[in-house]
Amino acid sequence: MPFGLVPLTPTPRRNCCTPESAKILSLLQEDGRLSMTDLAARVGLSLSSSHRRVRDLEASGVIEGYRALVPPRAVGLTFEALVFVTMARTDLETVAAFEDAAAAEPAIVTAQRLFGEPDYLFRVLARDLTHYQEIYDTRLGALPGVQRLTSTMVMRNFGGDGTVPIP
Repeated sequence: MPFGLVPLTPTPRRNCCTPESAKILSLLQEDGRLSMTDLAARVGLSLSSSHRRVRDLEASGVIEGYRALVPPRAVGLTFEALVFVTMARTDLETVAAFEDAAAAEPAIVTAQRLFGEPDYLFRVLARDLTHYQEIYDTRLGALPGVQRLTSTMVMRNFGGDGTVPIP
């Protein structure tokens, strides 16, 4: 699902309730390239049991995928903004068209639909302020159903590496 948009149906937890599966999830969040042999040794399971548990976690959707973490600065994206979006209308058709268009916009790296006002929050990356202004004026403002956009520049990111605490 694009940039973390989560369906309302809860994810089944049956595959992540055992201590071994919780350890697997924690270790793979730290290092998604950990070999199955190393993973099995660190969890204290046989190679086949560890592999089966990882496959089960993947099949059930508890593990959604694996990816490389790329710092935005490393690819020339040195400007970051948080954009608050207020919708003119929130009927199902407008919301669906808006979310589809936002999901297709590569400058939007995360998006959340919120309760109350504003209706949405985007994290947007750009090369610089001029590039961001172009994105804001020509692409974000053209998203279906937008009434108002409000931006704030990010000074600095710290903490929170994106790992999910495993109960």
